[in-house]
Amino acid sequence: MSAVMERRETPAATPVKARRSWLTRKTAPYVFISPFFILFAVFGLFPLLFTIYLSFHYWDPSTGLGGMKWVGFENFTFVLTDDWFHKSLYNTFWIALVSGVPQHLAAIPLAFFLHTRLSRWRNAVVGLYFLPFITSTVAISLVFTSLFSRDYGLINVLLTQMGQWEVAGLRPLSWVFPTENIDWNDPGYTKWVISFVVWWRYVGWNTVLYLSALQTIPKDLYEAASIDGASRRQQFWHITVPLLRPMMFLAITLSIIGNLQLFEEPFILTGGLGPGGTSIGGPDQAGKTAAMHMYATAYIESDFGTASAVAWLLFLIIAMMTWANNKAFKEKS
Repeated sequence: MSAVMERRETPAATPVKARRSWLTRKTAPYVFISPFFILFAVFGLFPLLFTIYLSFHYWDPSTGLGGMKWVGFENFTFVLTDDWFHKSLYNTFWIALVSGVPQHLAAIPLAFFLHTRLSRWRNAVVGLYFLPFITSTVAISLVFTSLFSRDYGLINVLLTQMGQWEVAGLRPLSWVFPTENIDWNDPGYTKWVISFVVWWRYVGWNTVLYLSALQTIPKDLYEAASIDGASRRQQFWHITVPLLRPMMFLAITLSIIGNLQLFEEPFILTGGLGPGGTSIGGPDQAGKTAAMHMYATAYIESDFGTASAVAWLLFLIIAMMTWANNKAFKEKS
């Protein structure tokens, strides 16, 4: 009886109110991808917008944000009339053309050879060709700086030995090869050396791109062409090249963007910054690219407004070149 009375006196338990979580099925995707947008806003979008704002100001960072001075389009007009910017732009196009065109002329037939002739060792050979692309740019530039050394470089040793080779008291190859060491730091050779290093580094990358595209071409086309009596050369020109056009467009677009932003290779090969910041680009600034000019304007002359104007003018040039490349491939297709 007493137990029944105690049970009656016990108050009824109040129902627990369910908690509402802010992480629901609708909000969870936005939460999971938010780190990317936050990092992009901080390290990508903000610097992008800040350089636009900065390109209309004169600003020496040592004076702080309060030292900004509105100058309108003065930075752009100064850059467009600056002879050093014209020279750096000329160097950039020269190196991009001399190093970029041979990359594709060598990569396409090389990829075709690897695809048709090598099967067992193809991946190993492709890995060797791809190795320069994944190697540090600084390491590559330092190695080639040693190879092209005037007094102790291997390139000069090989060339002069060929030029000094004697037969019956004569030097038959002296009209082709030099008999004395070449000073590769001379302004006449600087752009050639930079172009060779850039070509050597990226030809493997383009070969891999074209090889991946070749593997998507149906083998039936080659078998039908072989039955019709087409040679390897005819198969290459009439089957391989037309079907490689989409990949050619992508690879050339990447080459345009990369070569017009060239910085590491010419910067290290020409010795970078000397005392006082006067040696950037080598003698007579023969190897100074537009990206190097932007760097020197910002970090040597402390003129970040003009450097921002250079950056946006370079962006417009790259955009126009990419548009022209797209237009050329679109019209032909």
